[in-house]
Amino acid sequence: MDSLEKLTIETPEQIELEFPVAGLGSRGLALLVDSLIQLMVVITVFFSLQLVSPDLARYWVTAGKWVTAASIFLMFCLYWGYFALFEIFWNGQTPGKRLAHVRVISASGRAINVFEGIARNFLRAIDSQFGYLVGLIAIAADNKNRRLGDMVAGTVVVHELQDQGDSFWYSQQSTLANVPSVETIAAMTAQEFQLVEIFLNRRLDLPYEQRQKTAQSIAEHIGTRLNVPPADRTPPENFLEELSRRYRDAVRFR
Repeated sequence: MDSLEKLTIETPEQIELEFPVAGLGSRGLALLVDSLIQLMVVITVFFSLQLVSPDLARYWVTAGKWVTAASIFLMFCLYWGYFALFEIFWNGQTPGKRLAHVRVISASGRAINVFEGIARNFLRAIDSQFGYLVGLIAIAADNKNRRLGDMVAGTVVVHELQDQGDSFWYSQQSTLANVPSVETIAAMTAQEFQLVEIFLNRRLDLPYEQRQKTAQSIAEHIGTRLNVPPADRTPPENFLEELSRRYRDAVRFR
C-alpha cells in the first residue's frame, strides 16, 4: 500500500467509516495500464482501417478539415469516455484501477453516480496538462490525494484491501435466528437504509476488525431504534444484509 492516509466518513448517525486513500504509486500504475489499453485500441483501429482501405492516408490528406476535426473529436471520446464509462458501469473502476486494486467512491462513501463519473473525468483534460503535472500537484497538496476532477465531483480514490473484484451484497445464507419483521422494515428510514447500503457496498475495502466494529455499531444503532432484541441482530452483518434485502423487496412490491 502506497498511502497511509485514510478517508474517515462520519455518518449522520455518528458512525465512522474508514477507507485507506490511494496514493501516487497505485494511481500511477492504474493510469499506465489504462493508457496502454487506449493506445492498443488506437493502433488496432488504425491498422484495421488500413487493411480495409489501403488509400486511407491519401484520403486523409485530401478530405479536408472536417476529417481532422472529426478525428480529434473521436480521440477525445476515446480518452474521456473510456474512463467515464468504465467508472460509471464498473462501480468506480477501470481495467487499470482493478489491476491496481483501487476504486473511485463518493466522498460520502457510496458508489459514484453518473454525474460524478462524468464530472471527474471532464476535468481530466486539465489534470493531464504537462504530463499530468497539474494533477500530480493537486494530489500532493490535498490531504485526501484528490486531483482537480475529484475535488469538483466530490470523489476520492481508495484502496481495495481484498482482491475480490466487485463487492458482493449478501451472504449465501442467513444465520439469523429471527429475520426482521415487516413492521421493522416499515419503520426503517431512507437514511438508515442508505447507511446500511454504504456499509455493505464498501465492507470488503475495510480492515477486518474495522469491518466487524462498524457492522456492530450500525446494527446496534438501527436495531435499538427499531426495538430489535440484541439476540435477533447477531451476527451484525447478517442482520444488516436482511434489513437491506427486505427493504429492497418491500420497495419493489409497493
